[in-house]
This record gives sequence, C-alpha cells and structure tokens, in this order.
Amino acid sequence: MAGSGRRPEHRGPPELFYDEAEARKYTQNSRVVEIQSQMSERAVELLGLPEDQPCLLLDVGCGSGLSGDYISDKGHYWIGMDVSPAMLDVAVEREVEGDLLLADVGHGIPFRPGMFDGCISISAVQWLCNADKKSHSPPKRLYRFFSTLYTALARGSRAVLQLYPENSEQLELITAQAMRAGFTGGMVVDYPNSAKAKKFFLCLFVGVSGTLPKGLSTECADGEETHQAKFTNERTRFRNIKGKSVKKSRDWILEKKERRRRQGKEVRADTKYTGRKRRPRF
Repeated sequence: MAGSGRRPEHRGPPELFYDEAEARKYTQNSRVVEIQSQMSERAVELLGLPEDQPCLLLDVGCGSGLSGDYISDKGHYWIGMDVSPAMLDVAVEREVEGDLLLADVGHGIPFRPGMFDGCISISAVQWLCNADKKSHSPPKRLYRFFSTLYTALARGSRAVLQLYPENSEQLELITAQAMRAGFTGGMVVDYPNSAKAKKFFLCLFVGVSGTLPKGLSTECADGEETHQAKFTNERTRFRNIKGKSVKKSRDWILEKKERRRRQGKEVRADTKYTGRKRRPRF
C-alpha cells in the first residue's frame, strides 16, 4: 500500500487484497492502530448509546478486531463480520472478545430482526461500490446490505459507518441506497476543511428520525480556534480519574478476564503474577 497511490479497493476484492501478509502488516502498524482506535471511538460516540448499560453492537468489516477492542473496553458486547479469512485469523490469534463471522455483507446481514442495539463500520462500506465479479451490481449489493441491516437493528438505534468515498457520485450512491432501505439521517463530516483529518461518518437512524450530530471542527462558529486535541486528552485523563483502568494495567487485565468469564470462555486463573511486566532478557 505504501508505494502506490491507488485505492485498496481498486487493487482487488477485499478477501484477496487482505491476505495473510497484508492482514498482519495492517494490524501491526502502530499508526493504523491509532487511527482505527480514534475512528472507532468517534463512531461509538455518534451511536449515542445509553450510559452504564452494556449493548450488543454489530461491527461490519471488523477485520482483525481493532474496533472491537474499543467496544469491549467500553463494556459492550459485539459481533464482527468480515469477508477476509486472513483478517479474521489474526483476530482469533489476538483473542478478541467479540464473536466473528466470515461473510460478505453484500449478500446481506444474516441475523434475526431487532437483534442489535447499534452498528459501526470503519473503512468498509466503500468496498461495496466495486463490481469484483460479473454478477456484482453495486446498487443492488448496497441495497441488500442496508435493507437487511435495517431489519437487524432495534427500533430507535443507530448505525454509524465511517467511509472513504472516492467521489461525490459514490457518496450519493451509498446514501441513496441507505435511505431507500428505510433509514433516515445523513452524513457527519469531521474537520471538513482539513485535507488529512477530514472524516466522513454516515449516521443512520432506525424507525425514528433523530437530530443529526454535528461534525467536529478546528474552528468555533465565531471563527476562534479550538483546542480539540487538548480537550480530547483532558477528557481521557478525566475518564481515567473516574475509575476506568489504564489499558494494559493489572486492573485492566483483570477486568478483561472477568468479562471473558461472563461470556463463558475459558480463562486462566488469576495469580499474583497477573499483569506483572516481565523483565527483559538478554
């Protein structure tokens, strides 16, 4: 990817593009992990989930589970769908807490009606705009995806889909199929005046029309610059002060193990060595 300006979806279908080598490179890239975590945090924020209540979320195009890590850290449960076996293999190796399903979302969302309290998707929906096979029709695949997603979501819930549209025509195609399937809502654009930081989030409502959230901006309405990065850092520190364990700390590890036990998964017993950093070996 680094040596080419071509978009990933132009280089082959996702199940072939994200082979074993690409899946591992994607997951081990610290910059990618950081961006994915930031976009996941923003997507979950836009869902407007109730406070202190665990929800069941669908992660479309979950990949190796980077977005799922954030969902789990917030105390929610999730099921991830992806078309790349290599990506899901990495997710299994990473022992993510969500359940995983190998599936092409262009064929539809195969879950019972009203099952999910919300849905997020990071950098996946634009792949449905390409016809990788003769039988593929992007408008039909998008409509199949959105119509079955609408059915699988609980009334009053939201779907927040972060995407990288290639052009305005592609953006219009995606939005039109979502509205045709019954969704209301629209596009939330963060940092619209920044070439690098600009992000598109399709925020969709199920059953009832809600107020579309405002996009983040580096400027206030009166033209004064805001300190968005500083505010975000302060909010993170405050959240830790309120009781959220620092990631990778002993408390964070114990909380994660307890969540896995409640899910019925086999977990090693807690000992005095749990969470203790190992000494470097020479």
